[in-house]
Amino acid sequence: MSAQQVLFDAPGPRTRRIILICNIVGVLIVLAILAWVVSALAGKGQFAASMWTPFLEGRTWEFFILPGLLSTLKAAGIAILTSVTFGLVFGIGRLSHLAPIRWIAGVVVEFLRAVPVLLMMIFFWLALGRSGAVEPQDAPLIAVILALTLYNGSVIAELVRSGVYGLPKGQREAGMAIGLTRNQSLRNIEVPQALIAMLPALISQFVVILKDSALGYIITYPELLQYTRRLGVGEGNVIPSLLVAATIFILINFALSSLATRLSSLLTFRTRAGKPAAKDVVVMDPAST
Repeated sequence: MSAQQVLFDAPGPRTRRIILICNIVGVLIVLAILAWVVSALAGKGQFAASMWTPFLEGRTWEFFILPGLLSTLKAAGIAILTSVTFGLVFGIGRLSHLAPIRWIAGVVVEFLRAVPVLLMMIFFWLALGRSGAVEPQDAPLIAVILALTLYNGSVIAELVRSGVYGLPKGQREAGMAIGLTRNQSLRNIEVPQALIAMLPALISQFVVILKDSALGYIITYPELLQYTRRLGVGEGNVIPSLLVAATIFILINFALSSLATRLSSLLTFRTRAGKPAAKDVVVMDPAST
């Protein structure tokens, strides 16, 4: 039996041709929709030079684009750090051998995963504003960070749990064989390996955090989307302004995805390079001892 396990039969020549035709048709449909949208926008004068001239002026970037981008990166950066911390704590809690801790962590994670992030933003914004616990101008930022942390942290906690469960059982057995407790094996052996394995999914979740930070404009947080909308209303070029904001988001997300790919390849290479080759393993003859 082959060592490679397959979940389905490999497609034959006829199936491959059908898949190729379907892909080509799908691409043509998408291109046709894009062409129709571009044609409609051009017919409305959205691609006229006067619509894009403001983006060639320094004041546009100084007072609109860059402040909005910095606010977006600020909220997303803090939320990434807090989400990873939350995810590690509750992910390890879901793996605890103590049933009460495992049950409480499971309830918290499943509840937060089920609540829409926008609903949490609005809730924290209203709660912080009415309670007077923070300054009114700080409430939107804190609400955005709390909502992104709780939602994405619960997703990261699930990634940690599934990553540890995906490891070979021999990892824990090897740790306990050298005298580690179950919790020590979890912290020092299993979770670090799970983090390496789930690195692409983790970076993808960072992309989600960055994109979801744009929802902050609904609760008056001055991020990139809100700044570009203000610019569009003032200059009468809302569509071009939103296209510029979308392009900036795409570039940042592409950079994060490329970073995930490079890190995954680097860590995989180092892991494989650290394994001893079969020819380097010395087998001792029991008779010689």
